[in-house]
Amino acid sequence: MPMPAKRSTARTARSTPTARRAITGDVRAILADLERRGTAKDRAGMARYGIVSDRIFGVSVAYLHRLAKRYGRDHDLAMALWDSGWYEARMLAAFVDEPECVTAAQMDRQARAFDNWAICDTLCMHLYDRTPHAWRKVESWSRRREEFVKRAAFALLASLARHDRAAPDAPFRRALALVEREAGDPRNFVKKAVSWALRAIGRRSAALHTSATALAKKLAAADSPAARWVGRDALRDLARFAARRRAKGKARTRADAAKVSETEFAR
Repeated sequence: MPMPAKRSTARTARSTPTARRAITGDVRAILADLERRGTAKDRAGMARYGIVSDRIFGVSVAYLHRLAKRYGRDHDLAMALWDSGWYEARMLAAFVDEPECVTAAQMDRQARAFDNWAICDTLCMHLYDRTPHAWRKVESWSRRREEFVKRAAFALLASLARHDRAAPDAPFRRALALVEREAGDPRNFVKKAVSWALRAIGRRSAALHTSATALAKKLAAADSPAARWVGRDALRDLARFAARRRAKGKARTRADAAKVSETEFAR
């Protein structure tokens, strides 16, 4: 595994020629390491799951996580890795970039370059949902025609639903209108992301579960085959989720009752 070059963590220091040379050296070392570790077998396996790219080594995500821990958060390194054009380097960029340094323009530029679902979802789940631009991109990307840009809108919405636990229900309830509007898109990677967002919203709270289930039922009865698929897919998941919650509630009630009985017996 390559050792990162020593450089200052101060924002102003990173723009110096010395810092830029250090980043260039790190990128070269990382790419050389990825090339050594990549295999034709792994590339074929990734292709079977729809992970295809013009420039791909065939390296596991687990190893990319190990590299990310070694290098730490570094926006300039992330930008240089992204600009290399290699799939694994761009995945690594998602893990090492600094959310507070990510700009809306950067997000748009990167989204236009998405060429498979894995790079799209990884950027959304590990970086974009932590930026202050996330909600605006959900809205604007949901109107885009490009398949992976539109997917990014709903992958990002699903990621916000999963990770932003402090957010109120209101923005997610409003986002259901985007789900309904775009549920008719028949493209596989879009409709799966739309369903993912609907399911994630429905798991946030009891109130949102009710709203998401109502929309899923509406979509399941729609004229559009894609919308029907989204509705039915979400309904199955939301029903399973509700059943598990009820089972946990009953188990908790029984456990509480047993504790009361033990206390009474002890008296």
